[in-house]
Amino acid sequence: MLVFRSSSGSEMEKVLVVLFLSLCFASRLGCSAAQQWTSATATFYGGSDASGTMGGSCGYGNMYSAGYGTNTTALSSALYGDGASCGACYLVTCDAAATRWCKNGTSVTVTATNYCPPNYNEASDAGGWCNPPRRHFDMSQPAWETIAVYSAGIVPVKYTRTPCKRSGGIRFGISGHDYYELVLVTNVAGSGAVAAAWVKGSGTEWLSMSRNWGENWQSNAYLTGQALSFKVQADDGGVVTAYDVAPANWQFGSTYQSDVNFSY
Repeated sequence: MLVFRSSSGSEMEKVLVVLFLSLCFASRLGCSAAQQWTSATATFYGGSDASGTMGGSCGYGNMYSAGYGTNTTALSSALYGDGASCGACYLVTCDAAATRWCKNGTSVTVTATNYCPPNYNEASDAGGWCNPPRRHFDMSQPAWETIAVYSAGIVPVKYTRTPCKRSGGIRFGISGHDYYELVLVTNVAGSGAVAAAWVKGSGTEWLSMSRNWGENWQSNAYLTGQALSFKVQADDGGVVTAYDVAPANWQFGSTYQSDVNFSY
């Protein structure tokens, strides 16, 4: 319980500031006062229209239909985590204190959709930008040009995790065959990155799924002919449950959108 006693104006201001900061740190991805900024570097790929960024190791395919647009990025190994960071959102700003190539006062929010592999034929500071243990963003060209001048090629940046803002519910794309359901989880708000997933047929209990690759989650149960519900846990610990997302006559190769998502 907070008890406020009579105090001078300056003392009351200090109390309010402490309370504000406490509330910030209590939130998962919170307000800007609680954000932790980390140094990294950034390059770009995919062309001026970002057409070369479609696909990617997270499995999202067409970034437009998946809801991610052109503000996307590939991550180096230090950030990618074997796919654990797929779907996460990062607020990135060019480090104007370290380079003259920044567009001052700008920042961009990008979604992790791809992996930037190491290039051990190049030194880490001369072309091997994604070599461990470097923290590196290989961003879509449109996103990168929001914060830096094209001719720079590579710039130092500061970044922080930030909540993902999505429209509509979480989507579940089902591929595979009987006894092998591969579920692509997309359009995840909040943390954006999925840490665990479960599926429940109308005739089963909740069944744990395993990450196959990227944001594709695998079940080896026989679920054909059953309505499907899904439970998703984000990497910040939050959990949402989407009941009866896919009807009993669901089909492989189809995507089903729920009416639930994480808050942001």
